[in-house]
Parts: sequence; C-alpha cells; structure tokens
Amino acid sequence: MNEGFTLIETIVAVLILSVIITGLFSIIPAIYRVDSYAWHQAYATNEARRGLKTMIKEIREAVTGEDGSYVLLSTQDNELIFFSDVDKDGDIERVRYFLGGTSDYQQTKECTSYIDGGTCSVVFSNFFNGTLNEASVQIGLKGDFGLSSETADIYADGTSLGTLCTGTSCEDCSATWNGVANFNVINQAGDNYLQLTADASSQVNDICSPGNFSMIAQFRLNWKATEAGVDKEFKRGVIEPIGEIPEYPIAQEKVTILSHYIQNQIGSPQKSVFKYFDKDGQEITNLAERIEKTKMIKMMLIVNVETIRTPDDYYLESKVQLRNLILNDE
Repeated sequence: MNEGFTLIETIVAVLILSVIITGLFSIIPAIYRVDSYAWHQAYATNEARRGLKTMIKEIREAVTGEDGSYVLLSTQDNELIFFSDVDKDGDIERVRYFLGGTSDYQQTKECTSYIDGGTCSVVFSNFFNGTLNEASVQIGLKGDFGLSSETADIYADGTSLGTLCTGTSCEDCSATWNGVANFNVINQAGDNYLQLTADASSQVNDICSPGNFSMIAQFRLNWKATEAGVDKEFKRGVIEPIGEIPEYPIAQEKVTILSHYIQNQIGSPQKSVFKYFDKDGQEITNLAERIEKTKMIKMMLIVNVETIRTPDDYYLESKVQLRNLILNDE
C-alpha cells in the first residue's frame, strides 16, 4: 500500500526546496552581472581596437602641415599631434590623439593704447577646468617701436616677464607683429585669473594709423589642462586648415571620443599611450629629441571597464613607422 509523506517529511522537503530556490535566485543575478561585465569588457576592447587601427593608418600617412609645420608637432607620453589628410579631401589636417581630458587650448586677446607712452591690459579668467598643467603666453607688438628707446615692458599679474622691442628688432607702425616672444606663466595662471599688461616707454608716440594709436599688444595664451572626471577616455581631435595662408585655429578643433574605460595613466611612463623610437630602434626618453629623431611610434591602450573585477587589464599594443620620415632619412 502506498503511503504519503509524513508531516515532518513534507516540512523537510519544503525547506530543502526553499534552499534550492533561494540559491538559484541568488546565483542568477551574479551570473547576469558576470555576463554583463564580460559583454561590456568585450565591447570596450573592440572599441579601443578600432580606435587603434584608425590611429595607425593616419600616423603612417603623416606629412608636412599646410602651414609648413614639421610632420610631428607634439610627441608627449599621452598626446601625439601630427599632420595627415585623414578625410582624403586633399587638405592636410592637424590631428591630435590624447588621453582623457588633457587638452591643448588657446585664446587670443588684444589691447590698444592711444597716448604717448601708454599702457594697456587684457584679462583671462575662468579659462580652464580641472588641473592646469602648462601655461605660456606669446606676445607681439605693433606701433611706434622703430628706435631702440621705444620698448614695452610686459607684466603678468604685476610680475615682470621682460621687455619687447629692445635693440633694432622692431619697426614703426609695422603691419606685422614685432618683438614676438613667449613667456611661461604657469605660476601666475594657476588661480584661473591672469592679467597681462604692456607698458610702453615714454618715447612710444601716437603716430600710427588708423586712429593715431601708439601701441597694439596681442596676447596669445596657450595652456594645457586636464579636465576632471574624464581621464579614462581616449580622444581624437582634428583641425582643418583655413585661409590663403593656412592656419590651424585651436578653437576649431573637433574632438571625438574613440575609447572609454582606458586605464593608461598620466604621469606613469610604464603605462603611457605612446613610446617613441629612433632609426636604430632605441627608445627616445628625452622630450626635446623626440620630434627630430622619432622614426617609429609604439602605441598601447589598457582597457578595463571595472578595475576591481577580473579579468585583469586588457592590453592592446601596436607600432607604426612614419613613411615620410623614413624617406627623408635615406
């Protein structure tokens, strides 16, 4: 005769079944999370691989810029700037590959004095977000600067930077900028406020047309800043040449994100994006020698969508020789 479960057996069976079901419900989300992470990691890796492939092609075809600039413009650990016809339109673009929010920026302002021995100033404020890494200003003058006694003292936030148009380097009422010089202003610009002043000597007179001005000063501020919160992105910036005399205005750079979740580190040579090698295959660590001596560039992108999880960082590496540099070296 068949007998049913006793009450105790039924309770035990229910408990066992509850434990099994609870275990399943706890495992399924974990499996889902692992599967989701693996999918995102694979997607991020493929994204980085596509970006690397595009970069290799463009670097291999690098040429002299439309403005006569050398093939390579900047060879930093995590930033490479060169010239290449990336859209095949016959014009040579300025191309920049860089890690995170570390970007080059530029602003230009001018001021005019209409009195003898006058002074004029410009102010740059709130011009960067995040961390300021470098800052310099290029200054040029126009006006009554034909004599050695006709000069202009330059100040940044009240600190003297130097004197322009000393000797016979300038001329009266020139159509081009005279006495052009560059000054490092990282110490003055770090507070996101920079006042730049040109103070003309008393012999600088208001004789120039139009408007009888004595001095026009142009201040071109160049800086590099790392924007907070985006240091895991690998980006590409492109500038089209403009004008009959070609120029590459920094303000017209079009930036796109090529890869997310990049774990290369700014300030860590071992985990930098770019490494540069000479014709003998020796790595060039001296920044001042890279542009002139680089014949091959090695790229590395480290991908990981969540560093606290396994698998570990995924490394994508490749290298490329610059064809035009090789031809020039023969």
